[in-house]
Amino acid sequence: MSRHLSLRSGNPALNSSTFNASAIQNETMTIKGTVDKTAMSLFLLIATGYFTFDQVSTSLIFLCGIGGFIVALITIFKKEWAPITVPIYAILEGGLLGGISYMYNSLYDGIVTNAIFITVGILLSLLFAYRSGLIKATENFKLGIFAATGGIAIVYLINFIMGFFGSEMGVMRIDNASPLSIGFSLVVVVIASLNLVLDFDFIEEGAEKGAPKYMEWYGAFGLLVTLIWLYLEILRLLAKLNSRR
Repeated sequence: MSRHLSLRSGNPALNSSTFNASAIQNETMTIKGTVDKTAMSLFLLIATGYFTFDQVSTSLIFLCGIGGFIVALITIFKKEWAPITVPIYAILEGGLLGGISYMYNSLYDGIVTNAIFITVGILLSLLFAYRSGLIKATENFKLGIFAATGGIAIVYLINFIMGFFGSEMGVMRIDNASPLSIGFSLVVVVIASLNLVLDFDFIEEGAEKGAPKYMEWYGAFGLLVTLIWLYLEILRLLAKLNSRR
């Protein structure tokens, strides 16, 4: 019996039907293959981000953001296209993150480097904790993370709607260094980090169940979505902490 107790995940790219597909013999998903695809996707993202880091182009950020969102939706609904759509998604998100990172770095020099190191550190630490059994994706754990992620999504949605009226929630402002604002960002960073555990669990289950080979790219996509969210929230948190100086 599989030790994976549930198919719940806070990551919208991973759901209960993710691995419900028949695989061709000898062409099945593996953990190593997913790691390789994740590494390739991150390389594309970082390389693109590097080339878009030297200037602020509102048009580029907007186009990459919209394009990335559309490609992400296509990937979610057409998982078999993942070998094509995921590299495109990584490139578009790299352009988006490059512009956003440049803006943050213009406000607080060195903040981007710190955010990258913290993100990588969290990824490696949680991967070690998961593989060693220190953290287990139990049913209650998944339910808790799923509910918390949904609550954060509602806050994001409310803030997005407020933006149409020229307003913004105080806890979302990067220049708000109040204890409540910093505490909110800390909670979001923790929840985003723990979503990585759910991603690891989904990938491991896909490999165990012999999911199709293209699901390696889809597993990489799921990790990419969570890592991008985590990185952006760490940037926001560091900006708030720096604004106290």
